[in-house]
Amino acid sequence: MASKGLDAEGHIAREGSLARVPHDFRAVVAATRARLPAVFGARLHSAYLYGSVPRGTARPGRSDLDLLLALREEPTDADREAVRRLGEGIDREFGQIDGVGTLLYSRARLLSEAERHDLGWFVACLCTPLLGEDLAAELPRYRPDTLLARETNGGLGGLLPRWREQIASAGTEETRRRLVRHMSRHLVRTGFTLVMPRWQGWTSELPEMAEVFGGYYPERAGQMRAAAERGHEPVGDAGVLRAYVDDLGPWLAEEYARVHGVKTSRPDGG
Repeated sequence: MASKGLDAEGHIAREGSLARVPHDFRAVVAATRARLPAVFGARLHSAYLYGSVPRGTARPGRSDLDLLLALREEPTDADREAVRRLGEGIDREFGQIDGVGTLLYSRARLLSEAERHDLGWFVACLCTPLLGEDLAAELPRYRPDTLLARETNGGLGGLLPRWREQIASAGTEETRRRLVRHMSRHLVRTGFTLVMPRWQGWTSELPEMAEVFGGYYPERAGQMRAAAERGHEPVGDAGVLRAYVDDLGPWLAEEYARVHGVKTSRPDGG
């Protein structure tokens, strides 16, 4: 019997399914599935949903639609522009979503040894097949161990300078709001995976992630709970962003490196 997001053998169980997509979001998913082949044709190997929509927890007007696309070759700038236009069109047409986020990679990268415990794990455990052959069939099973923790979220320290640049150039409240949502979610997930091997389980729900983290770091529990709330209800507050890169973020990056080490560098710096 599965427990804390694990199967009977202690592996992380794949979350989400098309059957769990809420009724309000089914038309969005159907339209996306119908339009993707026209954008990429035979170059598209497979497409996946992830996030709250396939988990069944999406909220109309508040949740975004998250996609991962695997191409048969390396994506180009033109591919990224095509994905951007597709996402903008879907976002305009369907008011029940608040934006479309799309990850675009080659099949080879997703199955590479370097990504085995990062993007590979993401596909195998957190993505729901939408189109094409499921890459999970070519990936291993995963346990909530320190290797997975390091390779998924051990790169926070390297992200902080980029985050500071993004904050400095955020000239509108809407831009700051989107940064708060993105950074809040990243910090909560990093806090959770910091303690995941001790907790021995998996969840993708931000409030539960924050509570699990707080059980091991009570002195930071309030900050993480607040970040979880802002991950769902972001505010365009520059003070929140500064606190992330001046306090919570640096502390979390240092503690993560102490406990699990730093994520293995990628050839492209990712």
